[in-house]
Amino acid sequence: MAIPKGGATFLNMLLLAGTWNIAQAEAPGPDRWIASWGTAQLVADGKEALPAAQWRDGTLRQLVRLSIGGERLRVRISNVFGTAPLLINDASVGLAVRPGTADLKPDAIRALTFAGRAGVMIPAGAEYYSDPVDLAVPRAADLGISLHFQAEPTRQTGHPGARATSFSAPGNLIMAPQFDALQSTQPTQAAQPIQSFTRWYQIADVEVAGAPSAHAVVAIGDSITDGYGATTDGNDRWPDLLAARLARSGMANVGVVNAGIGGGRMLRDGLGPNLAARFDRDVLSRSGVTHAIVLIGVNDMGGVHRNGSDTPAIRQAMLDDLKSAYLQLAERAHAHGICLIAGTMTPYAGSDYYHPAPDNEQDRQALNGWIRSTPLFDGVADFDAALRDPAQPDRLLKNVDKDGLHPSIEGYRAMAEAVPLQSLGACRFNTSQPAINPPPRRK
Repeated sequence: MAIPKGGATFLNMLLLAGTWNIAQAEAPGPDRWIASWGTAQLVADGKEALPAAQWRDGTLRQLVRLSIGGERLRVRISNVFGTAPLLINDASVGLAVRPGTADLKPDAIRALTFAGRAGVMIPAGAEYYSDPVDLAVPRAADLGISLHFQAEPTRQTGHPGARATSFSAPGNLIMAPQFDALQSTQPTQAAQPIQSFTRWYQIADVEVAGAPSAHAVVAIGDSITDGYGATTDGNDRWPDLLAARLARSGMANVGVVNAGIGGGRMLRDGLGPNLAARFDRDVLSRSGVTHAIVLIGVNDMGGVHRNGSDTPAIRQAMLDDLKSAYLQLAERAHAHGICLIAGTMTPYAGSDYYHPAPDNEQDRQALNGWIRSTPLFDGVADFDAALRDPAQPDRLLKNVDKDGLHPSIEGYRAMAEAVPLQSLGACRFNTSQPAINPPPRRK
């Protein structure tokens, strides 16, 4: 059969398309990304802001502890609260020698690129992933993320409760194994000394390329989840200790992300956005997340009493609003294939900050009773039962009490042990997760 004029070109296009489809089918599949570390973002201003001089022709080297390992990784940079584009000149990642130091292992430093380029402009309100980079990282590795800036952000995005020491130095030191006080490359600007700080800026996530069975859990809540009172560079918040427990229990392929914010509330903004507002960004948008553990409410209830407005009607409305918010979280989580585990509110009658009254304790007990009994959740982490004093159930046990409100390190350890591991198995809402030991459906 004769091929019409122009048909040969069309046929060649079909053949090329077929070849491309075959090649595409035979090519390795894309990486399956799993969140290994992450944090919650808020506006870093006032005393929480990093001084402008440390950004100008400066390198920030920020240390984070990974919860699971892999052979490839990528980093998510955040400008979510920025009011103008964020300009990053250069970036890198490297394995840290140990927590609390800027030193990186010389053979384990890799430059980061964004769409193949060294620098990147991140629009106001946006978050960008780096290109994947080959770097073998073990579980519980300490990673140094180095970012070089020419100027400070117009408004900083960060996380003040890092409880990890990071560093800034003048000049472009992203590939330097050690920080030395180099002269600034700006001729009119004096060199700044090396500085340390215990906050994170502009970094949101580290994700690793995981095996098919790997997945992640996000712990989201207030200062108790954020780790108030934990040891700087000790990685002993309860989500850290949960990650260690998972590894000991044969679940080393389960990442744990801490999305706590000190002072956080479910229903109203505090030091950061309210939990209902940030749930999509801090839980649903993270890669490989199959479970969320929510612990919230003490600042909602305590704040009402502290402000002197806890009439019976207001307290009842708050209880109803908290339950409604939990319902919304569960609906959104389940729609995204994520199981929701609720944490019971821990005792706080000994808090000198809130000084709760007996009525407030009744509200806490009412919320906890509802959490334990409702079929809404896919598991319950009974933190209250793990920490309360049996003789005074409205108070923390002395050996787990830091200040009447926050647990001690021993308390954080007890919280990690209170998470039901069977609830962290396959989530019935996630059809892409292998159904290995699926948890029974709660009646």
